[in-house]
Amino acid sequence: MRWFFALVVSAAFFAANAPAASLPPGKVFVNRLKFDSLVAKAQAGRWADLPIGARTARIGLALAGTPYVNYTLELHDRMEAPSVNMDGMDCWTFFEIALGTARALKTSASPRPEDLLAMVELERYRGGRCDGTFASRLHHLEDWVHDNSRRGLIQDITPQLPGARRLQREMAYMGKNWKSFRQLRANPSLVPKFQKFEAAISQRGIHYIPKSRVAAIEKHLRDGDVVSIVTTWPGTYTSHVGLAVRDKRGVLRFLHASRNHRKVVLDERLSDYLAGNSKHMGIFVSRPLEAPAL
Repeated sequence: MRWFFALVVSAAFFAANAPAASLPPGKVFVNRLKFDSLVAKAQAGRWADLPIGARTARIGLALAGTPYVNYTLELHDRMEAPSVNMDGMDCWTFFEIALGTARALKTSASPRPEDLLAMVELERYRGGRCDGTFASRLHHLEDWVHDNSRRGLIQDITPQLPGARRLQREMAYMGKNWKSFRQLRANPSLVPKFQKFEAAISQRGIHYIPKSRVAAIEKHLRDGDVVSIVTTWPGTYTSHVGLAVRDKRGVLRFLHASRNHRKVVLDERLSDYLAGNSKHMGIFVSRPLEAPAL
């Protein structure tokens, strides 16, 4: 099974590349008790009966207050494995844990950590498979959208939204700044792969909604839509990501792991959140779909 890769990775790979053949389960999955409590709450509320987007939003809201912690995936210089940290999340690991848990609730009557790890591997890694290397992880949201939509896990709804524009930039951040990344410093032979990945992203470009048009398209968004924020920063497309959640008044708000708030928080109206930062250029939106049976 795919999740087994999170616990024991190919002995042949590590014989050639690392001193250890596995990561301790307690390092790969942090705080099972919190996960089990979340699953119990979902079962009591029959969240599995909700559509995938509403289910993802419900899980995300249940994670509100979780501390913001960066670099939780960087567990080893050479070893890459699907992992989950329920104690701390950054913007990306927050939405993937919410989405992965939502999917696991549908594929298992009583999800266990390995079920969530399987869902995380499915969407976090290129082609849905972690091969033990840093290069198999999808590191750019634009690449995540391309890979996951190609495999039927999400729908990129941005091109169909009113006011969508095309944007093309040269992306070379990781390829040029590889010494800033622990695994690339330890494995410089991987750098050409990252340069190739970023060249492909640069060539494909993206569709996005300028922030001045977001208020007008909020009515088209649904609970659990993955909202990626397009930045004005050169050399990249995005700077942040979170979930769309409509509150009881019908206002579409931004649910995210916030560096400023230092926790997962249901923030203000999405269009207001964007307007409050001059570096925010707009958004692109991905709609989650149910995962296939593994």
